[in-house]
Amino acid sequence: TVSSTPVTPTAPGSPSSTTSGTTVSSSTISSTTSTTPVTVTPSSSPTTVSTSTPTPTPTTSLTPPTPTTEGNVWSRCYICTTTVIESFSTASVSTPINTQTAGTSSPSLTPSGSMSPPSFSTVPSTVTTSGTTPTKSFTTTSGTTSSSFSTVTATTITMPGIVSSGSTGTSGTTPASSTVTPGESWWLCNCTKAICVENNTVVLVPVICEPPPKPTCSNGLAPVQVIDDDLCCWHWECDCYCTGWGDPHYLTFDGLYYSYQGNCTYILVEEIEKRVDNFGVYIDNYHCDMRDVVSCPRALIVRHETQEVRIVTMKPNTLEVEVTVNKQAVALPYKKFGLSVYQSGINRVVEIPELKVNVTFNGLSFSIRMPYSLFGNNTQGQCGTCNNNTADDCRLPNGNIAESCETMADHWQVVDPSKPQCSPGLIPTKAPSTTTGQPCKESSLCELLWGSVFEKCHDVVKPDRYYAACVFDSCMLPDLDLECSSLQIYASVCADQNVCIDWRSHTNGVCSYECPKHKEYRACGPIQEATCKSSPQNGTSVKQVEGCFCPNGTMLFDSGVDVCVNTCGCVGLDMIPREFGEKFTTDCQDCICLEGGNGIVCEPHKCTEQNKRSCTGKGFYEVSEVNSEDPCCPIFTCKCNTSLCTTEPPKCTLGFEVYTYIPSDECCPLYQCVPKNVCVHQNAEFLPNSSVFVDKCHDCFCTNEVNISTQLNVISCEHIPCNTYCEPGYERQHVEGECCGKCVQTKCIIHTSHGSSLILNPGEFVNDPYNNCTIYSCTSLKNQLISSTSEITCPAFNEESCKPGTVTFLPNGCCKTCALLDSPTPCSVRERKDFIVYKNCRSLERVVLTECEGTCGTFSLYSVEASSMEHSCSCCKEVKTSMKEVELKCPSGNSIKHEYVYVESCGCQDTQCITSESSESQSTEENDESTQNHRKRAIGLTSK
Repeated sequence: TVSSTPVTPTAPGSPSSTTSGTTVSSSTISSTTSTTPVTVTPSSSPTTVSTSTPTPTPTTSLTPPTPTTEGNVWSRCYICTTTVIESFSTASVSTPINTQTAGTSSPSLTPSGSMSPPSFSTVPSTVTTSGTTPTKSFTTTSGTTSSSFSTVTATTITMPGIVSSGSTGTSGTTPASSTVTPGESWWLCNCTKAICVENNTVVLVPVICEPPPKPTCSNGLAPVQVIDDDLCCWHWECDCYCTGWGDPHYLTFDGLYYSYQGNCTYILVEEIEKRVDNFGVYIDNYHCDMRDVVSCPRALIVRHETQEVRIVTMKPNTLEVEVTVNKQAVALPYKKFGLSVYQSGINRVVEIPELKVNVTFNGLSFSIRMPYSLFGNNTQGQCGTCNNNTADDCRLPNGNIAESCETMADHWQVVDPSKPQCSPGLIPTKAPSTTTGQPCKESSLCELLWGSVFEKCHDVVKPDRYYAACVFDSCMLPDLDLECSSLQIYASVCADQNVCIDWRSHTNGVCSYECPKHKEYRACGPIQEATCKSSPQNGTSVKQVEGCFCPNGTMLFDSGVDVCVNTCGCVGLDMIPREFGEKFTTDCQDCICLEGGNGIVCEPHKCTEQNKRSCTGKGFYEVSEVNSEDPCCPIFTCKCNTSLCTTEPPKCTLGFEVYTYIPSDECCPLYQCVPKNVCVHQNAEFLPNSSVFVDKCHDCFCTNEVNISTQLNVISCEHIPCNTYCEPGYERQHVEGECCGKCVQTKCIIHTSHGSSLILNPGEFVNDPYNNCTIYSCTSLKNQLISSTSEITCPAFNEESCKPGTVTFLPNGCCKTCALLDSPTPCSVRERKDFIVYKNCRSLERVVLTECEGTCGTFSLYSVEASSMEHSCSCCKEVKTSMKEVELKCPSGNSIKHEYVYVESCGCQDTQCITSESSESQSTEENDESTQNHRKRAIGLTSK
């Protein structure tokens, strides 16, 4: 039996504890708080340890834990302790000890996994670690322990000999089969070290941990406690924490703020010295405004060994994202090859437990957290170098430091086939100006960062850089509400520092977040929501995130099944929660929800037998109908489909129609032609009492009387009465298609100027009863009757030049003539009255016209001298004329002005005489022409 006073390490930063030395006997190990010497007397029987001032202390029995649950470290402690105790079976020592110590004990540890104990030298040394101050400590193989051994008078044990089976203490293992030489040491339980001094004397020295001073992290976050390699003490470290948000703004690992508006794919973080296979985090940015001034993240990429995780935004400026692994969409949670992806609130989280790497992205912002112990001084990219020093954060790929991180960021482009304009090594273009042309008033949302909403976080994380980013976004992109991303990332950093803030309710709905109907929004929810299948990984964690969570009183069924349940039971593919023992039917499977195993056990649903009906008739076919009582068991019935019938309906004649009827218990119809109760005439049907056009001579209508032989309605007709009267000049004649004939004009009807009417037959001429100079005629031209009125124009007549008693009328009864006197009439002007006609337009009355008429000296005599005939010819012609104007009336009713020649005076004028050979013929022709002209003038016809 091994009994000892438990030495319980206190938490870091707690008051100092007192640890005593230990006296080991052959059977019992006890520790007391005392300065009195402890005597161990060797004996063959069990002995007890006592002091001069005994103090009762509780004892515990140290039994070997199960290696599978406790790990190799505790197994090592048990073996070491047992070996020492067995070696001390005959030892005897009496040594004064001083057990009063200062400082705190080591933190309580529960190691897991396989881990080799570190080896220590017995010479104290000075070691400095990140975030700690130098302390006197035993140097570990990694050189980063802060545990120190305070001044302690340890228990001294004198042994006659030690037989061990392991290697020497310098390697950190328990001495076993070989002799332990002075100076060698090994670890015992509860951070106690055994050191072999000399002469079979072993000193047991407890490790006393002094809390290191708390450092200040340049990124403004609180440092974290990290267990030393000896698993006893701890030290402070500043985690590598990089964030990006908005359009976009960056905070490097060491807290340096800058904005960069590139539209390529960039390295956020990679290792300078490659220690992890294919590890890196990358950001895919694009210009998200019309001016190509600012950028937004399109995707976050995490690579680790053989896997590439892409978290891609589905819609710009939203929290809707999709996760793919090696270009294949995956469901969350996803875990494979040492990498896991899950949802935590509004974020998608990528974790690599082996590297303690945590990457989050929600479409608007990202964060990268990595341990300093694994990545300190070994990062490069747009997130800078993680060493708690902002001076070298703007590191270029060649190791130089750029003047600004805006310049540095453009150098971390990677090859992206979708962006041929981007390529590593190209000279970066100058970043566009991000200053507005006019002073900009920041959005009221930005003022919330300095207000009371975030007040409790101001002492933990300063909001100045987030406020600057918010103002920038509100000025550059006032319509995209990107200010929300600055508030969201600040609230996220505050929550990471254990300060949770409900801020969205203060934005008047601008930054609201909508959840599915079955969940509710919480600003402060668990990082990983408890489910029926698992509990939160760390029940004591105080960190919270915003997101959509199951309502109070319900629980998420499983991380991959988005169903909230009141009691944990089963959830199938129908996403309906079931209680244990509940029976149900889904997808035609009879299932039961059982606790344990796969949860839901199903078997095919059994249907009751049905009496099936034969569907052999024409047009029938078998069909299955949904059974309202049992949807999984359809009802089979016979359905009629007339398209399957082969009998065609007949074509009925006019007046008949097809009558269709289906007998009972039949599907296909029967057809019959039946009368339609209509009249039929010339391939047309007429309803009863409707008029029927047979011909123009009859008025017919359809009656309701039916002809028995034809089964058609009878048409009744009456002859149309005729009117036999015709106007004068018209006669009624038979015309094809007319029932009563038609009045056809057979004579010309002429209306005279005196108001009387004349009716003339075709070819008839009649003088005006009151004026013999007007002649009316009727002619037929191509079956058209044309009536015309002609006026006779008489030549000039001077009754004074007539022989008395010789004046008579010409045969036309209009013009006068007479026998002329013998004495010649001199050439003079003669007047006459006549109508002027020009282009079918006629003067309203007779107009005075003048002409030359008379005898001139004309002779022909023989010249003796010339021996030929001499001629002298003279013509009566006009000497003086003038132009006069007269108004003419046209058939259209219009009037026009017309000018004509008026002879003022006449005289004889010489003219050329024609030779004798032609004189006779010429005279004859002239006489004939003169006679003809006078005739034309006398009987010329003028149309009205």
